[in-house]
Amino acid sequence: MYGNSFYNPQPSVDRINAQINELQKMKEQMQQPIQTPTNLTQNFQLAPQPNITSIKYANSMEEVQKELVIGDTPYFSKDMSVVWIKNTKGEIRTFELNELIPKDEKDLQIEMLQTQIEELRKEIRRNESSTTNVSKSVEDEKPSNVSTISKSTKKSK
Repeated sequence: MYGNSFYNPQPSVDRINAQINELQKMKEQMQQPIQTPTNLTQNFQLAPQPNITSIKYANSMEEVQKELVIGDTPYFSKDMSVVWIKNTKGEIRTFELNELIPKDEKDLQIEMLQTQIEELRKEIRRNESSTTNVSKSVEDEKPSNVSTISKSTKKSK
């Protein structure tokens, strides 16, 4: 066997080298910290919220009174001019809605000028009424130093 020229030790050396590489990989894996997968827990809470839960439409207060609500619920009129808010006790509060249209600089100036015009008109009316009162009182007053002489209708003898 030792003198046999047909014996080739290379395959067994390759096999031993492969085993050594595999052991080294296992050693490296053992030295690395073990990563444990984190547990993923999902909790869903499907309880009704105490705040506004939904928005509804109603035509009248009677419709709002008939409805059963879980939390504070607003009911809007179809034209969006009134809102009723009903709570779980059945109490209803009513609000009137007005649309607020933002005004630009020109609109504000026009509004200011219209207010000034109205104030001037009031001032003119006050002045006119005071002048008419003065003229009436002047016409009504009699001078105090003038005496009136009455003529008698009797004939003298």
